[in-house]
Amino acid sequence: MKLVTFERHGTVSYGVADGGGIVDVGAQLGGRYSDLRAVLAADAVAEVQTTAEKSGAMLQRADVTLLPVIPNPAKIFCVGLNYRSHVAEMSRPDSAYPAIFTRFADSQVGDGAPLLRPAVSTRFDYEGELAIVIGRGGRYIKEADALSHIAGYACYNDGSVRDWQRHTHQWIPGKNFPGTGAFGPWLVTADEIPDPTVMTLTTRLNGQVVQNAPLSNLIYTIPVIIAYLSAFTPLAPGDVIATGTPGGVGDRRDPPLYMKAGDVVEVEVDRVGVLRNTVQDEV
Repeated sequence: MKLVTFERHGTVSYGVADGGGIVDVGAQLGGRYSDLRAVLAADAVAEVQTTAEKSGAMLQRADVTLLPVIPNPAKIFCVGLNYRSHVAEMSRPDSAYPAIFTRFADSQVGDGAPLLRPAVSTRFDYEGELAIVIGRGGRYIKEADALSHIAGYACYNDGSVRDWQRHTHQWIPGKNFPGTGAFGPWLVTADEIPDPTVMTLTTRLNGQVVQNAPLSNLIYTIPVIIAYLSAFTPLAPGDVIATGTPGGVGDRRDPPLYMKAGDVVEVEVDRVGVLRNTVQDEV
């Protein structure tokens, strides 16, 4: 099942994507759950699916604006340097623990929305990633139990403003300009992807493949990441984890390949979908 958050005629709702249409489940449930985060917190995904299957009403995807799958996560964690190809191109040493930084919810846009190149930089880089969304929260989650805490998977573009990222050894400024991260197009529920390591991640810039790697190449696996994060903070339904980007980033190419106004960037994860965004200059 593909869960989406969308806006139509100024109203934000959620539902199920099916073919070229979307079932507006939020409207049919009459406000019982305010958003997808509330659905996950109530363990009500099965109710959403049943409601969608019984409904005959379908909105055309062209008539709605897709928003970040979870627009209001309590926490967004990003894992840096999680593919050896990326560690090598960034000239970083190996680490015994994952590099973790945070994003803010208001730095994200949905599928089809423009990514915004900040006015203060021309070094706006793509980073295609697989995102996971927590469905069942917890603290000190064991690696063996980690996959059972996942609600589903989505595509993510952790757009990076490279000069601001490197002002100091803290990366957060370069990762949180408004409109620089993309999240979507939907959340594919975990029951459809029992083993995420079999998937492949591909990033394209203007149709050219710039990143391609199997998820099996993650240095820190998804269970390791969940166990590590939940050791220092409780994870909650709706929390988002971007699992890292492979080698091929524009900043390390010769010459560098940064995103600019008019570009089209796509992040594809097979079995999940394609996240597509144009690039605009901030005004």
